[in-house]
This record gives sequence, structure tokens and C-alpha cells, in this order.
Amino acid sequence: MTGKGDRPAHTMEEEEAAEEETAGVVKLISAEGFEFVVDKKAAMVSNTLRNMLTSPGGFSETRQGEVRFPEIPTHILEKICQYFYWSLHYSSGKETAEFPIEPEITLELMMAANYLDT
Repeated sequence: MTGKGDRPAHTMEEEEAAEEETAGVVKLISAEGFEFVVDKKAAMVSNTLRNMLTSPGGFSETRQGEVRFPEIPTHILEKICQYFYWSLHYSSGKETAEFPIEPEITLELMMAANYLDT
């Protein structure tokens, strides 16, 4: 039941469509060709990946379920994948933990995170 000004509850079809949009896996490929297979829900932490994978524009990434990053080295993409899962785990705010970042990769990681809008 909704009151005046309340948003109506999501219909079952809307919830199923949202689940389908984030179901499955995505392959992220580093500059060196290393492949990371991650849950699509985890990849959606990145707004850039979310747009690539869900937009109706017919991106090849949407059809193939894989995204190549010719400018992101393997060790940085690995850390980004770790962050996706860390972010999902701690997004509820019920518990917190610091995401560990090695000082020597900070600059590269910040540049990649900026590109990925994470």
C-alpha cells in the first residue's frame, strides 16, 4: 500500500528485469590479454561498465559479455576486480573495512578507477 507521495512498489516484472540485467558473468580483458571472469553484478559497480553492458546502443560489449582494456595492465585490473567484490560486500554499510591499496600502484589504480567511474 502506498500513501500520498510514496513511490509505488516495484512490480514483479520490473524486479525480474533488473535481476536479468545483472545476471551472469562478464569477461574483463587486460592490456596483456589476461582474462578476469567476474559476476555481472560486481562489474556493475563501475558506472562505465554498467553503461557499456546495459545500454541499448548495440555495443559489442553488451552482445559478447566481454570488455577489453588495452590501457589497463593486469595487476591493476586484478585490483579493480577485487574492489568490485569488496564494494558489493560492504555497500550495505552494516560493516566496514578499509580496501587495501599498495602505495606503488596508487597512481595507476586512480587513473583506471577514474576511467571506470568507480
